[in-house]
Amino acid sequence: MTGAGFAIDALPESADLYRNTHAIVAIDVFRSMTVIVTGLAQGRRVFPVGSLSEAVELGRGLEQPLLAGEQNGIKPSECEIDNSPAELERRANSRPLVLVSSAGTVLLARAIGASAVYVSCFRNLSATVDAIIGRHPRVALIGAGTRGQARIEDQMLAARIGQRLVQAGYQTENARTRAELDRYATTEDQRLASGDSAAFLRSSGHHDDIDFVLTHIDDLKEAARFDGREAVRVETAAVAESALGVAADPEAAA
Repeated sequence: MTGAGFAIDALPESADLYRNTHAIVAIDVFRSMTVIVTGLAQGRRVFPVGSLSEAVELGRGLEQPLLAGEQNGIKPSECEIDNSPAELERRANSRPLVLVSSAGTVLLARAIGASAVYVSCFRNLSATVDAIIGRHPRVALIGAGTRGQARIEDQMLAARIGQRLVQAGYQTENARTRAELDRYATTEDQRLASGDSAAFLRSSGHHDDIDFVLTHIDDLKEAARFDGREAVRVETAAVAESALGVAADPEAAA
């Protein structure tokens, strides 16, 4: 895509830098974005929120909501399940999901106002790329990070998306982005299990979430977007048609 560019960054507050100029791809491999797209794949309605109080308040307006999440790595008493894709996968029902987390859902909340906000994890890697190309000339790939630090698994995914954007004609916008591509674009999948996030999950008894991510790579065909209140599935075939002007999407001009 001639003249198009992308940046790679990290941490929820970075959304403030790009919200008015870029479409934002929000990345949180362990675990929020994986939970969200897993919920959507189950056919649930999914509501990511930036705080526990918002989760509780939103849940009051839904029928039999499933509140999920963590704060500082600990499941709050108000939540029925943790911020865990493996645990969610075991819940075979269609109850609406309300999710809160320390970083991932905060990133989504801070991205509100961007022309588009995508929810990305390894499950919908290719679908996210397909949704972006030809539709958004400037893209920010932002990893949620944790405690003020970028996380290897988030930067790996950002670099893989970025590599495919380069192949489609996008340009890197800055030196940091070029460095992230050089460092992470060809990193093997197993490195996902070697970072601090994976170590924390093991120490807290959530090794099943590591296994879930490693065994669910690029297995979903739909991208996901956050509309400011709810995460929704995006069929990439429809996106491609819209980009060509075949099937008009009222949000396409945003």
